[in-house]
Amino acid sequence: MKLTTRIIIFLIINFGGLAYGSWLMNNGPQTEWYIALNKAPWTPPGWVFGVTWTIIMICFSIYLAHLFLNSDSLKLRLAFIFQVFLNVIWNYVFFNLHMITIGLVVIGALTIVIFTFFISNKKTMKSKSYLLLPYMTWLIIATSLNAYILLNN
Repeated sequence: MKLTTRIIIFLIINFGGLAYGSWLMNNGPQTEWYIALNKAPWTPPGWVFGVTWTIIMICFSIYLAHLFLNSDSLKLRLAFIFQVFLNVIWNYVFFNLHMITIGLVVIGALTIVIFTFFISNKKTMKSKSYLLLPYMTWLIIATSLNAYILLNN
């Protein structure tokens, strides 16, 4: 399969996951529950989340297309599926179930998975590994936001 085709497939999967996660939020950021939470002073405005996730998923899709072209394996496929699951389920756990502690566990696990992608594939991916930097950076910020809410509510 050509690189361009792989990029398109990963864009569809990743943005599909974002859409499904957004649907599971069910207007979560606009709910009384979320609005009433004591949020971190560094919580960005709502529009930043959409812009950031768009950039992350474009970079991540390009990264994955190259990675799977070079190193396709069952282990890699399972890690990717687990990442999609964690990314989607956090929305439901946090916004619908209001389980802040479990949300922190989920986002912590997602952070570990993405950092593992970076570390374990750096040799294969070389400079393309840096396509993960937006995702890694955002996960650190998002984890800190979730932790702040847990500790201050």
